[in-house]
Amino acid sequence: MSAEYATFGLAPAMRAGGVLANGDYRVHRDFVDFIVDGRPLLFQLSDLDAVSPLASDVPPAIFTAQVRGLLLEADAPLTGGRYVIYGCPECEDLACGAVTAVIQKDGDDYVWRDFAWQTEETADLERNGYHGIGPFRFHGPGYRGALRSLLDGADPSARRRVLLIGARVAVLAKLAAALRTIGIGAEITHDATDVPADELRTYGAVAFGRAVGEEERAAVRRAFEHAGVEVAYVDGLAPIIPLLVAQIESALDRSPAARRRLTRLVAVDGEAGIEITSTCRVQVTAYRLDRLYRTHTYEVFDGILPAGRHRIAVNERARKGESFVVARSSGTVLVEPMTA
Repeated sequence: MSAEYATFGLAPAMRAGGVLANGDYRVHRDFVDFIVDGRPLLFQLSDLDAVSPLASDVPPAIFTAQVRGLLLEADAPLTGGRYVIYGCPECEDLACGAVTAVIQKDGDDYVWRDFAWQTEETADLERNGYHGIGPFRFHGPGYRGALRSLLDGADPSARRRVLLIGARVAVLAKLAAALRTIGIGAEITHDATDVPADELRTYGAVAFGRAVGEEERAAVRRAFEHAGVEVAYVDGLAPIIPLLVAQIESALDRSPAARRRLTRLVAVDGEAGIEITSTCRVQVTAYRLDRLYRTHTYEVFDGILPAGRHRIAVNERARKGESFVVARSSGTVLVEPMTA
């Protein structure tokens, strides 16, 4: 076993939800990710759509039990001293697959070793082991301090509610329903000035419709400023529900750019330019409004890409009139209007 030490930390992360081009829904999940040697451990697992057990929407008692398990203050949930490191974002069933590892103490150190993809009670390291990952040895004080901070009043969850403001009630109602379906709370209002400060503090973003005037927007911003709340403001690009959901998902992502897989999107001259930090699946979708304000959806690209910059052609039909591009990985969504 390697005697070299790795650094251990925690950082907020999200599994981006959304309304997909085929009409399916992906659930939004906020969670605390493991940062090993300054980089999310999840990124070392190639294209994996998963979340850690430290998710914000699990009951407090279960969240505490997960933390205590990682501290080895509780028995391992799987045979062989194995713990779930990342699991299915849609359910908690091991049959869906999970990344597991043995966690043990060595003196005052904590060691994570024998990473594997596991779908049954017993892991098959020969067939499903992550042979290039770990073992990781962590200094005990830093490891315990990071995890115990989650039990000492630090809130692992993000503010997962959005305030919707606009003139088109039907569009707002559909948007709110779509957001709630993927696990994001949404409320509709025309005036935030009388909303209690405690309630304003529960919102992570405010989305304005295109018809909302600057005076109304300024009043909303003042209400949040007086409540001492910093929120992300989203200017709705078009009354297209999947597009608006993607904009809000992007606004709710507070993780540093260096800790995202998808870091840049440019939509210009018939191309979508993207930049990613590690190998992952990328989906690029174009939306446009025709002269009758009907929505058209085009699946531009869906595949695995290596780290780096990539240029993806957007066909001419997808660029007619007012058009927009959405690029997503498992943890990041970016949105841009197509410009000439």
